[in-house]
Amino acid sequence: MDVGELLTYQPDKPLKRKREENGQPDSRPGNKSRDRGISRDAGPADYGDSRQQGLSEEEKEKILKMVEEEPEDEGMDENSLRRLLLSFEKKVYRNQEMRIKFPDQPEKFMESEINLNDVIQEMHVIATAPDLYHHVVDLNAVQSLLGLLTHDNTDISVATVDLLQEMTDVDTLNESEEGATALVDALLDNQVVGTLVQNMDRLDEGVKEEADGIHNSLGVLENILEFRPEVAPEAAKQGLMQWLLKRIRAKMPFDANKLYGSEILAILLQNHDENRELLGELDGIDTLLQQLAAFKRHDPSSNEELEMMENLFNCLCSALMFTSNRGKFLLGEGLQLMNLMLREKKLSRNSALKVLDHAMSGPEGTDNCIKFVEILGLRTVFPLFMKTPKKTKRGPSEEEHEEHSVSVIASMTRNCDGAHRQRLMGKFTESDHAKVDRLMELHFKYLDKVQTCDDQIEREKQMLQRNREEITDDMEDEFYLRRLDVGLFTLQLVDYVMIEICNSGIQSIKQRITQILNLRGGSITAIRNVVREYAGNIGDAKSKDSAEVEKQRLLALVDKF
Repeated sequence: MDVGELLTYQPDKPLKRKREENGQPDSRPGNKSRDRGISRDAGPADYGDSRQQGLSEEEKEKILKMVEEEPEDEGMDENSLRRLLLSFEKKVYRNQEMRIKFPDQPEKFMESEINLNDVIQEMHVIATAPDLYHHVVDLNAVQSLLGLLTHDNTDISVATVDLLQEMTDVDTLNESEEGATALVDALLDNQVVGTLVQNMDRLDEGVKEEADGIHNSLGVLENILEFRPEVAPEAAKQGLMQWLLKRIRAKMPFDANKLYGSEILAILLQNHDENRELLGELDGIDTLLQQLAAFKRHDPSSNEELEMMENLFNCLCSALMFTSNRGKFLLGEGLQLMNLMLREKKLSRNSALKVLDHAMSGPEGTDNCIKFVEILGLRTVFPLFMKTPKKTKRGPSEEEHEEHSVSVIASMTRNCDGAHRQRLMGKFTESDHAKVDRLMELHFKYLDKVQTCDDQIEREKQMLQRNREEITDDMEDEFYLRRLDVGLFTLQLVDYVMIEICNSGIQSIKQRITQILNLRGGSITAIRNVVREYAGNIGDAKSKDSAEVEKQRLLALVDKF
């Protein structure tokens, strides 16, 4: 439809309602006439007629002329960028000059401050041309922008943060790799993280504009961390980790900044042992446990608060992957808190089970396993093992829940000895070996899933061989990951627990397992093969010796089975 058609277009005249024709106003809830500001004295017909009058020929010609004469937007080019940056630098210098001359007379430097704010708003157009970012760097505008973050007027600081947030938007950065690299490098070289943290420290979240400034500052940090994940350890050391922990534990009502802070903390901890160690040194484990304790008996009040709770649980899981944090978790009574959450059956229960899995896994989890038995954790975790809770909208899948519950039990069979191990093994003889029956049920469930996947992979390999295509190591890795996705890891844990309890010295357990295998056409050989494959894939980048010791221990158990 061209401009002429738009000018002559008139919508169909709406049909009048019978109640209106009868002179009765429409009193149904959907009637919005009062909200639209229409006079109650004007009837529907009057309103319809006023809409149909249209424009005069003279007005149409005037609008057409304006449309034709409107100049086309040429966009940002190098010359216009240079002019804009020159204007910016002049206004920065002028504002500094006026503030130095008249430090105690705001009315004297206020005009220069308004002009500076205006040019910062104009600079948002730079974000539409990321291919020109290297000129922004070459002309030293980055240093000037970062200098404004500490400006005495927080309005200028907040406006600068807003500009940086738009310029570092990941979608924008991806449009020009050269420009993005130049900008991010310049920001990092000029200590952007430390400067943003220093600025966030002085902003007052009681003022909406300054609270928005903090939110946009976190946005800049997230953009940089997404574009350059490897800078996360250095960012944490520049005060970001400390600021995030302080913000998370601040006694303030839940808001968007607390949610965003939990997201950034999770990003920092995701793949960096240096940051996990730093978190422990800053008493971050205690901070996380204190914040999560609020959800022990109460569910989050909104989806956003639920998301924050899950972020904090993810932070805790990441932190527990660093060995020394396991001891801090134990001393901070993290086990007791997770155990209470499992009993309370609130939304925190699913994530608490995942945290226990991380805290108790491997030889480093021995102390936590022993303590968990002592605080009567067996009474809590085995009911979850026996019956998977109903799936909730935001909760984990049935398979994920079963993996974590079996993993916790596998860790205890690996790490407990003496009286603690006897208490654990005694659970498998209770109620006529009901827990052994559940173990076998899970074995057959996941064995079927893995065998179906194996058959599909075998057909794909045969197809590749017929086409004379080589099966590379990368393809083999991909096949193994697919098997893990359908439940191979859970099957390995189930069968490992089965072998452990059969070697416990309680004859009735092995008899029950053999009986069920015979009834359902299973075989001891299949269980042995699963555990041998599990042993073959055990690896520990930090200690190859300990991985080899664990491998030999598993193979010895298989031989006894």
